[in-house]
Amino acid sequence: MLLSGRDAYKDELANLAETEGRIICLETDLGGKNHPFQKRHPERFLNLGIAELAGVDIAAGLAEAGYVPFISTFAAFAALRASESVKLSMGYMGKNVKVVAAYGGVSGGWFGTTHHALEDIAVMQSFQNIRIACPHGEEETRRVIREAAASAEPYYIRLSRNDKFDSLYRSSDSSCRELLIEDGKLTKSLSQLCLISVGEQATELCKELAKEYESITHAHACYVDSQILQTYVEPLKALSNRFLVVEEHRATGGTASYLALLMPKHQVYSHSCGDQWPTYGGSHTEVLADLGFGLEPLRRQIQTILGGTDGI
Repeated sequence: MLLSGRDAYKDELANLAETEGRIICLETDLGGKNHPFQKRHPERFLNLGIAELAGVDIAAGLAEAGYVPFISTFAAFAALRASESVKLSMGYMGKNVKVVAAYGGVSGGWFGTTHHALEDIAVMQSFQNIRIACPHGEEETRRVIREAAASAEPYYIRLSRNDKFDSLYRSSDSSCRELLIEDGKLTKSLSQLCLISVGEQATELCKELAKEYESITHAHACYVDSQILQTYVEPLKALSNRFLVVEEHRATGGTASYLALLMPKHQVYSHSCGDQWPTYGGSHTEVLADLGFGLEPLRRQIQTILGGTDGI
């Protein structure tokens, strides 16, 4: 049975803890009932309650003692409420803390702006030395969790809520840090446009529209911290001269902003949630639609970039 990224994280971490006794799971009142890690490793499971900032500091202390702590909370609270501790404990001091941020973007839907996270990637990118991963689907989420557990680096892992997706195929010996080109779209000549997907909803949109246009390439970026983005520049230049970054985030401070700085001679566009505040209460899909993020708006933007309604 296919799992959401959030549930895949819990299951994969519980699996890893079977053979890695240093892994500690911390929750800030978000773990829900029947947490697999709590069931299988109750002595290493801590529910801290609503204490995000203190939770990151506790995780930093555990990391200093040699443990590998994973702490999960809402993305909005991890990036904003706990930002001082993330900056100092993870960025500045480099403590081996893994923040797993669920409810990224507006996946909280009805929870409203207090629980939406459209600024989190911008905040995290400003703190050097923190890996930022936005996996798509169950398998890629599991792989990112394994990579984070094996690394001594601080991590910010952005997940959605309950959506379930099949991940894009990635060979077993490749890292999720590598730019992934969707199968069958590589050509000897540059494509007219390269879609760059970041996160689950964006990747699903890009998969759909890449099928419609033979002249379009789709590159999926799982890691989007500033250091990893620099490694994408040359592979991207080999694909196209024009790029459209699709990301459930604000336009300001998103991945497109940073790639535009890295590739000043190339055209870098953004399909994002804009810079307005969400004013519509509804499901994840409904809030995205209200913000102009979706299949039809993206199709229209592609047609405009390519110069015609038929995209030719």
